[in-house]
Amino acid sequence: MIVGIPKEIMHDENRVSATPETVKKMVADGCTVLVEKGAGAGAFYHDADYAEAGAKMMDKAEDIYAQSDVILKVKEPLYNEKLKKHEIELMKKGQYLITFIHPASPVNHKMVKMMAEKGVIGLTLDGIPRISRAQSMDALSSMSTCAGYKGIIMATDDIAKFMPLIGTAVGVIKPANVFVIGTGVAGLRAVATAKSLGAVVYSTDIRPEANEQAKSLGAKIVENGIPADVGVAPDGKHANKLSDEWLEVERKNIAQAVADADIVFCSALLQGRVAPILLTEDMVKNMKAGSCIVDISIDQGGNCQITPPGAREIKHGVVIEGIKNIPGMLPTSSTWMFAHNIYNLLKYLTKDGKIVLDMNDEITSSILVTRDGKIVHKGTLEAMNA
Repeated sequence: MIVGIPKEIMHDENRVSATPETVKKMVADGCTVLVEKGAGAGAFYHDADYAEAGAKMMDKAEDIYAQSDVILKVKEPLYNEKLKKHEIELMKKGQYLITFIHPASPVNHKMVKMMAEKGVIGLTLDGIPRISRAQSMDALSSMSTCAGYKGIIMATDDIAKFMPLIGTAVGVIKPANVFVIGTGVAGLRAVATAKSLGAVVYSTDIRPEANEQAKSLGAKIVENGIPADVGVAPDGKHANKLSDEWLEVERKNIAQAVADADIVFCSALLQGRVAPILLTEDMVKNMKAGSCIVDISIDQGGNCQITPPGAREIKHGVVIEGIKNIPGMLPTSSTWMFAHNIYNLLKYLTKDGKIVLDMNDEITSSILVTRDGKIVHKGTLEAMNA
């Protein structure tokens, strides 16, 4: 099996889908690994180390796509300005693509349709289920750890005040208020980071267990008015998709906490679905001038109604961060985690030297997006038909 590792082309994306360490493992498993020259440079992984690990170093991305059975990437396929072609145009029928596709997000629907039309078999890492045997493959949790930490660090640069309580000769400056919406892996890391920087931290989640975890880290829980039997999905782990009526209840209950916050950290996600809108434009208008929203759910549509996808903007006096690749700002650490996650998934799917898709397996059925020229991902089809 030939595995291709192209250089990422998203703006400011410095991660790469394999390290010399994971390349060595793939080669030991019997794979031929093609790595584009310079692919790991942004994360400080060097061509010479890839070559020493057994990779064949390639000059052109086109050759990697043409020769590989499987493409491993970090981010979804994009238009390649240098080649004047979309990355999907470089792919071929029956080729496997394993990456973060975020297929339910409306901005990616056209790209997903292109994948299906091309006959690409797309497997999305954001679909990995939160079950014990999938933990080592869970790249979303790994990247969420990075986003929770770095997102708060970004916010400290954006707000117009100190994070901790500061005593001065002319008086005391109160600490910043941070409100974390959604305390999964990213949210909990955000709570811990903001707390360590001296902020007063509030949080909310529609899952009681998540609230308890945030509370154990020092967060003050904001009641959102959502009963547990409504907020928790049937699997008992994930957040449930709320009706419009229940979403309005949640928005009303958190509105004051949003207005009082210096930083609102948005990380409320629904597995395989579009993220819920929890901050309306009117709620943003009621925030303090000089405050900040970091919306890490933007890859799946965003929790804030006016988050700019992939950009940082000031709206109504509030800095809104819609940067899509926050983990890419920690390229060495995030690449190390990501590369091991994607390698573990590839190894799990591989039988006798080739990928075998068992649709009775929960992991496989949760991550499959396109196959046989069709879109098969439930959350994506639901979003497209909404």
